[in-house]
Amino acid sequence: MTDKIMDKILVVDDDIEICNMIELFLKNERFQVVKAYDGEEAIEKFKSEAPDLVILDIMLPKMDGYDVCREIKKISNVPIIMLTAKGETFDKVLGLRLGADDYMVKPFDPAELIARIRAVLRRVSPEDKKLGEQIIFPSLAIDMDDFTIKVKGNAIQLPKKEMELLYFLASNQNKVFTREQLIEQIWGFDFIGETRTVDVHIKRLRAKLKDVEEKYEIKTVWGVGYKFEVKKSV
Repeated sequence: MTDKIMDKILVVDDDIEICNMIELFLKNERFQVVKAYDGEEAIEKFKSEAPDLVILDIMLPKMDGYDVCREIKKISNVPIIMLTAKGETFDKVLGLRLGADDYMVKPFDPAELIARIRAVLRRVSPEDKKLGEQIIFPSLAIDMDDFTIKVKGNAIQLPKKEMELLYFLASNQNKVFTREQLIEQIWGFDFIGETRTVDVHIKRLRAKLKDVEEKYEIKTVWGVGYKFEVKKSV
């Protein structure tokens, strides 16, 4: 293990013992840790500390985890893992709809929490990608700051998953990914749905890129998966 300090994580839970326990696990893995014990403090710490990821309980004083998640997602794309005793399907679906990137139920396995943190950080922040990064090609610009693309100067706003999928493929131009790899990178390794979800999102993206398809194409590699192909004439 090196001495390099890794990403900063904000842990939000009103149970001090749980916060301290998670802090111990994270520091053992060389993460930096910031703690908050209620919803209002969580927002304050998020703004002042600029964490790379948030671990968020739902049942919090002053402002519940759903509202905290909603407020964070208004101002940032920093990933959120909800870690809570609320294990009903309704709670999980609501959390994910509000923008949470993953959802775990207490009691939890520390090794699984660490694995999920690393998976989420890996897929939303490949290499050293930061909020606001752009990819600019002739006639096509992809802007992660406001989830828009510009096709021949015309701005089109994309839903979150479409934008993340396009950004990931375009960041790895001409490289082929299987549907399973794309599911893990964009939706997470615990995604319950079918790999056909990838096909549906690719179809929607192709429709939005049709005006530049002579230069760029999300190409099907039969029997393998998809790639973002930049044609040689560009």
